[in-house]
Amino acid sequence: MVDRGASALSLPDDWPAHPDPILALNRMGSFDWDLDSGVFHMDAQAHEVFDVRPDEYDGKPESLAIRVPRPEAFRLDGLVSKALKDGSENYGAYFRIRCRDGTLRWTHTQGYIRRDETGRPRRIIGIVRDATEELAESEERREQAAEHEARRQQTSVVQVTTAALAHARTVQDVIDVLKDTHGITHLGATSLVMGLVEAGRIRLVAEGPAGSFVPGTMVTRIDEQYPMSEVVRTLSPRFIESPEEFAERYPILWPNITDLNITAAAYMPLIAQARPIGAIGLLYSDRSGFTPEERNVLVALGSSIAQSLQRAMFYEQEKDLATGLQQAMLPRTIPSVPGADVAVRYRSASLGRDIGGDWYDLIPLPGGRVGAVIGDVQGHDTHAAAVMGQLRIVLRAYAAEGHTPATVMARASVFLHELDTDRFATCLYAEADLSTGVVQVVRAGHIDPLLREPGGACRRVAVEGGLPLGLSAEFGRLEYPVGTIELDSDHTLLLCTDGLVEQPGADLDDGMQTLTALIAAGPNDVRDLADLLIDVAEERGGDDDVALLLLRRRVLDAPQAGGRLQQHVAPGDPEALTGARHMIRAAVRAWGAEDRADEIELVADELITNALMHTEGAAVVTLRVLAGSDRRLRVEVEDSSSALPRRREAGESGVSGRGLLLVDLLTDVWGVEARGGGKAVWCEFVVPERS
Repeated sequence: MVDRGASALSLPDDWPAHPDPILALNRMGSFDWDLDSGVFHMDAQAHEVFDVRPDEYDGKPESLAIRVPRPEAFRLDGLVSKALKDGSENYGAYFRIRCRDGTLRWTHTQGYIRRDETGRPRRIIGIVRDATEELAESEERREQAAEHEARRQQTSVVQVTTAALAHARTVQDVIDVLKDTHGITHLGATSLVMGLVEAGRIRLVAEGPAGSFVPGTMVTRIDEQYPMSEVVRTLSPRFIESPEEFAERYPILWPNITDLNITAAAYMPLIAQARPIGAIGLLYSDRSGFTPEERNVLVALGSSIAQSLQRAMFYEQEKDLATGLQQAMLPRTIPSVPGADVAVRYRSASLGRDIGGDWYDLIPLPGGRVGAVIGDVQGHDTHAAAVMGQLRIVLRAYAAEGHTPATVMARASVFLHELDTDRFATCLYAEADLSTGVVQVVRAGHIDPLLREPGGACRRVAVEGGLPLGLSAEFGRLEYPVGTIELDSDHTLLLCTDGLVEQPGADLDDGMQTLTALIAAGPNDVRDLADLLIDVAEERGGDDDVALLLLRRRVLDAPQAGGRLQQHVAPGDPEALTGARHMIRAAVRAWGAEDRADEIELVADELITNALMHTEGAAVVTLRVLAGSDRRLRVEVEDSSSALPRRREAGESGVSGRGLLLVDLLTDVWGVEARGGGKAVWCEFVVPERS
């Protein structure tokens, strides 16, 4: 019963030592509730109203629980909370207390809320009085009203709990809802237990509060004499209405729960699709028996819990299947790469079974090269994961066949388009020559790579890109520009998907800046750095997967005899020609031949140009270091023509004909070798030993 007719109240300065005489005359006690400290001061008359001695009360509202039954306390708490939140100045209510002799009597309270200048409630000053005589004539009606209110509260709790269960994705989510302070314990239960049926046994998955666990009940057989076992066997609820009945029906369990002062209990089977999946029990210490309405409410609650549990189980099964599919599509192992430290990481999204198409790959290539791939197929479902797996395999195959990075990307786009799927994919493919540090990068709608220096400085490497895979084939725009990065010793290249970059409320550039700063401040070891980035992604959560690949070029020792680099240059492929020049330049620097760098680059460029101009095929450029009495750097350019090169006189105004003349003048030795269906023009330069 609620009374809104409360009036303002002031307490004397020497309260509670000298209570208000008018209140005392009317047998009213007063209280002062300090909301900041939580202390609930009462005068002597208030102690009498609540039938508590001063030595039984420590100034905390919770201590009055020995007199205020839980349903009444729950109703009062809700009333006061509502008044505090909606800006009310006062509240009033009738409630019952249980006296020392066990009888119930009506009590009335009025409270006046005092707020500070900001409107925040700071204190509640009020009165309490015995209202038994006032309500004596209508006791039966008021009890009916109280019972109706209790039923309404129970129904409300069931509705709130059911609404919360609707958002539960996993079994643990269901358990958390049930054990929450706003969950079914507001039905008045002292303790709850819940078990799931597994292989003819019941496994306990939830129990509370702390300290109520019964040893030996973690796993029980369905045929044992336990209440949860019985409701699972019979598919019917069991309502235990007295301690004597509990002890008689369940002699194994009863001796272990006597300390909980249980007076009644309700056990419901959890049934889904006509089969038991578990059971739940509610144990009470302040009731004896259940009305028909209460039984119906509890049975309805059990049905709601069962449906939520089954949905959660299906959800977890689908998640396991989807995760297994995705993990099967990703590389099982990453190969060891001489001359580099590599770390890869993958984090699934927080959406549960909604997996994505993010992937990474590392592809060993001939000539000491390695291909690094990062990509993201559109969508978050098993279809995206399946497309990702197919795309990863064909991209790996195209790279292993020796195609240039641009050709690898173009062919992968055509493949995805011909799959006749509605998905597209972003991708970045980086082909690194770890001996020279030259990295050729092709980007298909993906975010740029990042480069971290040994000292910690990190920057975004802008790479001109093409359309995402699938879309470029659909629109006939298969040209992919090739960018070049020179990866010096101890520099780290980082490729990642946008799940690591994108943040709620921030654009992509801001996310890249944040990521760059994080990498710059992170550890040097690529594995530790990868762990740090994934930990940050885990803390941030998000609804997108995260894949990342870090490749750090290690400090290389001086090249040994037989060290070999090779580059394929197709006719009409300016990117491949540029890549060969970068390889030569980086090799000259890495092998300590800087003193003859200009001569080597000029001669190599001349040989490559001649091969492309005077033959109809491709050229293969090979560099190696030869050890002997003199340390030499050898350059070979192989083509498919058997015609030998001829030295010609260019004349005073000629613009060609000087190629072999330059070769002869700038090299220490040169020559031509037959190679099956073609030839190789080679030259050597004496270079000093590296210090």
